[in-house]
Amino acid sequence: MIDFKLNGLTPEETAMIVPDNTILLGYVGSISHGTQIPKMNPDSIDDIDIMGVAIAPRNVYLGLQKFEQKEVKYKEWDSVVYEIKKFFSLLLKQNPNVLGLLWLRQEDYIYKSAEGKEIIDSRDLFMSKQAYHSFVGYAHGQLHRMEHAACKGYMGQKRKQLVEKFGYDCKNAAHLIRLLRMGIEYLEDGELHVYRKDAEEIKEIKSGKWSLDKVKHEADLLFIEAKMAYERSSLPEQPKYEEAEDLLINILEYEIF
Repeated sequence: MIDFKLNGLTPEETAMIVPDNTILLGYVGSISHGTQIPKMNPDSIDDIDIMGVAIAPRNVYLGLQKFEQKEVKYKEWDSVVYEIKKFFSLLLKQNPNVLGLLWLRQEDYIYKSAEGKEIIDSRDLFMSKQAYHSFVGYAHGQLHRMEHAACKGYMGQKRKQLVEKFGYDCKNAAHLIRLLRMGIEYLEDGELHVYRKDAEEIKEIKSGKWSLDKVKHEADLLFIEAKMAYERSSLPEQPKYEEAEDLLINILEYEIF
C-alpha cells in the first residue's frame, strides 16, 4: 500500500492513480521545467503531470500476469507509473521524458523510497552519448507535430483554439526548443537540467509570442549545435548495462523474494 496522498485528493483517489508498491514518484512536465502557465490564464493548457516507478506484484515476475505501466487521467492529473524493468529499459535508451525523473529538484519529488533514492543515486549508470539520438529524435517528432498534427484528437478544445489562433502548435514548439537545449547541455556537461533557466522564454514560445519562422530558425541552429555537442561529448558511448542490471536484480530480490 502507498503511504502518501496527492495534494488535493483523497487517499482513495490517490490509490486509483498510483499503484501499490510505487517506489518513486515526482512532478514532471511543465511543473518540473518551471514552465507551467497558471490556470487563471485563459490560454493555460497545462495539466499536473506526474511520473513514477513501481514494483509489480510477484505474479508478474514469476507467473503469467503482465504489467508494464499504469496511465491515468483524472481531473487535472495526468499520471504514468512504469514497472521497474520497463523503466530501466527506457533509461538505458536515454528516453528524455523518463530520464528526467532522476534529475528533478528535491521539491519536485512526491515520494522516494529507499529503492527509489538508490536509483537516483545510480543515475550515472544510464548515461551515454545515445542521448543525442533520443533527444534529437524526440525533437524531430515535436517539429513534425508542430505543423502537421494540428487539431488532432488528443488535443483539448482550448489547445485546438490556440493552434487555429497562431497557425501552429505552440506547445509542441516549446517542447521542441526545450528538448534540444536540454540534450545539448546533457551531452556537454553530463547534467540534465530539468528545471529550466530559460523557463520564461519557453513560456513565451508556448504562449504564441514567437513566430513560426523564429521557432524554426532557432530549431535549425540547435540541431546543428546538438550534432557538435555529440561529437565532442565526453559521455560514455554506452550505458553501464551490467551494473544497471545488477541494481535492478538487487532491488527485485529484496522486494519480491
